[in-house]
Amino acid sequence: MKLYQTYTSPFPTRVRLVLYAKGIEVEIIEPPGFHSSAESKGDYHRINPIERVPTLVLDDGRALPESEVICEYLEDAWPEPSLRPTDAWGRARARLLARICDVYLVMAMVPLFNASGRPRKTWDAGRIAAALAEVEKALGYLEIYIGDQGYAVGVALTHADGAIAPQLILAYEWAPALFDAPSPLGKHPRLAAYWRAIQTDPIAARVIEETRTAIAGEQAKARAARA
Repeated sequence: MKLYQTYTSPFPTRVRLVLYAKGIEVEIIEPPGFHSSAESKGDYHRINPIERVPTLVLDDGRALPESEVICEYLEDAWPEPSLRPTDAWGRARARLLARICDVYLVMAMVPLFNASGRPRKTWDAGRIAAALAEVEKALGYLEIYIGDQGYAVGVALTHADGAIAPQLILAYEWAPALFDAPSPLGKHPRLAAYWRAIQTDPIAARVIEETRTAIAGEQAKARAARA
């Protein structure tokens, strides 16, 4: 199998977490034309007409887009070890936490993503402040439902951790550093405790470090382009 993805985007990160947890080997391919790249996406449109990452391509050539759908497919095709909570309520909470990330936290981040791709002198300070406030509000939603035993739900890694962890890197580290704003880390104590705990899980720590490294690389390229 092949996974078309980038290490900067938080969406492939949740897929890699599932792959690593299940010990599934795939070929990882980074298609052109994403993030700060001015390249065309080229033939990627034929693989995924939606032109987003990730896309999982099976050995028989069938292609599956959308990170949540890919994770569900991997869970169905490789049920052990399971990354689903054992009970219906736990599974519902895991889906809820992932949905809060996808619908509320990501959408709050969109103005920040858009601004980051433009010259700093064009930034609208009011819009950035409003976006940061929306990010903090979305983190408050996670605070309500996040688990208190070291993981998003229960005492083991689930799909929800793959959704939450990369988004917290962006909320706690990337956005405050780029926009010269105070980090919201600590404003939501349950979520802050989760963030400390999840980084001690070896699989979660692996994808978190991959994301940090990728973000640092993108920032270095941006600085070089401005020099």
